Amino acid sequence: MNSQYPVVTKEVPTFYFIGVTTSKSSIMRVFPRWAADLGRGNTVTEGVDLKIHDTRDAYRAVVAQIKYDPLSLGSLVTTHKIDLYEAAGNMFDSLDRYATLCGEISCISKQDGKLMGHAKDPLTAGMTLDSILGDGYFGRTGENVLCFSAGSAAAATLLHLIDKKLQSDRPRIFTVVNRSPARLERLKLMVDKCTTDISIEYICQTDAAKNDALVRALPEGSLVINATGMGKDIPGSPVTDDVAYPINGVVWEFNYRQRQFKKRSEPRPGCSRSRPARAQSRSNWSMRGSLPEKPGNR
Repeated sequence: MNSQYPVVTKEVPTFYFIGVTTSKSSIMRVFPRWAADLGRGNTVTEGVDLKIHDTRDAYRAVVAQIKYDPLSLGSLVTTHKIDLYEAAGNMFDSLDRYATLCGEISCISKQDGKLMGHAKDPLTAGMTLDSILGDGYFGRTGENVLCFSAGSAAAATLLHLIDKKLQSDRPRIFTVVNRSPARLERLKLMVDKCTTDISIEYICQTDAAKNDALVRALPEGSLVINATGMGKDIPGSPVTDDVAYPINGVVWEFNYRQRQFKKRSEPRPGCSRSRPARAQSRSNWSMRGSLPEKPGNR
């Protein structure tokens, strides 16, 4: 072992969940059940709480624990996907295509003594979005997507749409709104590596009332996404109580703990919109590829 960071030798197989307030997440209840189904019932799920945009050493210390302890099997990463990649990407023996393209790590695994970093969100976010919209949604109804946040989940969703083969499965316009210009520029760099006919608009602003105006201007059938983490990692919502979602549209809240953003899609007294947007959460966003199966198990 060659680590400049303290490494705890685990006595039982341990799988980590790297987040901000992991004890409040349903993952801590769901993952042990998944592990049992995979024949890994003796695996402990351990939460690791880090600050948002934590220090470089904080991320490298967590990766060192997984890399150098034999019974530390891997990890799910949420909130810190981009920061962990930037701080500790060079500690991995291999990174998959999506990790390199998106510049993020959402899943850490080990195989034959090698530490591997994966970006699974383009797959899992894509599966969830496909199940919500169905085939040919943008050809049938609307051609616009408005996404709040330019973070890792938003990048994954955009990449999934870019990779769609049929034009009817791709929006005409994808507008992304973020509070900091750095993340917008980072997203633009990712898009520049791709070939796409989607028109992508980048907006930097923090004013929720201005965000309401962007939503109000959307045509019928548009998709509105909240990928900000507001309501989970930080309080609030990117829109106000006065927001008017597009008729027959879809409101997709990535955070199953957030209630404000989805609640605002419900009809209100005096509202002239007879068919409000359909609200969805990310509760069926599955995670794949982290925990190895035991031989003989599916």
